[in-house]
Amino acid sequence: MKLVKFMTSGMGRGARIALGVIIMAIGLSLVQGVVGTIMAVVALIPIAGGLFDFCLIGFALGYPLKGDEARRKLAGS
Repeated sequence: MKLVKFMTSGMGRGARIALGVIIMAIGLSLVQGVVGTIMAVVALIPIAGGLFDFCLIGFALGYPLKGDEARRKLAGS
């Protein structure tokens, strides 16, 4: 629950964006080739999650996909 609470917070959203950018940069600059391109494409998931406020980790743990709904559920428990 603490992980989901953090991941749906503003800081968690920022951390997901930053992690996605780091993964993308590593994939495109250090790894390169097909694997680097795959890393860059996969990095779009945490970037989009942070930007559009959805949390796949919370969803996998039984919380709503949308961040505002997950925060509401966490506040009620």
